[in-house]
Amino acid sequence: MEKHANDPLHGVTLKMMLTELVDHYGWVELGKRIDIRCFTHDPSMGSSLTFLRKTPWARDKVDELYLRWKLDES
Repeated sequence: MEKHANDPLHGVTLKMMLTELVDHYGWVELGKRIDIRCFTHDPSMGSSLTFLRKTPWARDKVDELYLRWKLDES
């Protein structure tokens, strides 16, 4: 239980993260901040989620941006 208390992403799904990031930044700005094709060329939630679930380095970048944004928001 204590392990989860220290994890700021506990309970946050990839879909929730990506939805919030797209709502906040939009696809164009998200593609500028994280330069990956699923954000810069004909982006969609479905294709982006599929890519991010299969690509750990890209998922790490999304996690990092989400955490930075949330910490700045606090």
